[in-house]
Amino acid sequence: MSDGHLRATYNEIHAIIGKASEKIAPWKPDLFVAIGGGGFFPARVLRSFLKHPATGKNISIQAIGLSLYEELPDTTSEQIGREVIRTQWLGPESRALLGRRVLIIDEVDDSRTTLAYAIKELQRDVEEQLKLLPEAERDAKRTKFAVFVVHNKKKPKAAELPADIPYYAGEESV
Repeated sequence: MSDGHLRATYNEIHAIIGKASEKIAPWKPDLFVAIGGGGFFPARVLRSFLKHPATGKNISIQAIGLSLYEELPDTTSEQIGREVIRTQWLGPESRALLGRRVLIIDEVDDSRTTLAYAIKELQRDVEEQLKLLPEAERDAKRTKFAVFVVHNKKKPKAAELPADIPYYAGEESV
């Protein structure tokens, strides 16, 4: 791990996520939003440890696709590593976030750029959906967000997360 990479087996990652689930459980998430592609696997594993707080059933996983480091069609070399590109988004399904406790999941927090983008944009989507409701209903439907990453690289970040967003990391390294 001295080069900043967490090299772990499937069983070790499963154990890291399981241990992190104990810290996340008191927050009581009722919806996961996985950032693709890296957040899909941790979300699926985390779902085996955490159940929906009201029903005891599996927590649903929604997916958003964001790319910071991939070369995609119509991207320039200047964008790679600097600009978050949406490859998939919730669209009209963003109203499913209203009134929920949403845990945003990714595998690695490197520069924090992608996580900050996801939170900002999901919060903006929620605010747009809230505007469609009668004012008296808005506070009850306000969404709460938290973040879980399997590995936080402890280094200076290019972006900050809002102070009111709980943050959970399975492992941290320099």
